[in-house]
Amino acid sequence: MKSVNIKELRELSDEELNKKVYELKDELFHLRQQKATGSLASPARFRFVKRQIARILTILRERKGGTQ
Repeated sequence: MKSVNIKELRELSDEELNKKVYELKDELFHLRQQKATGSLASPARFRFVKRQIARILTILRERKGGTQ
């Protein structure tokens, strides 16, 4: 998955953002498996995926209007 600009993320619907979060969490799971087996190609991918998830969840929370 390529890097997505925050502006582009804000243009997506809630449903599309939830789908992206699901895909990123699945990728994070597979990265953890690769790390455990010693076949991880790019350790920096962990940081990227986790930050993308955080960005998307922040956008979703902003749209709900809640600060919690």
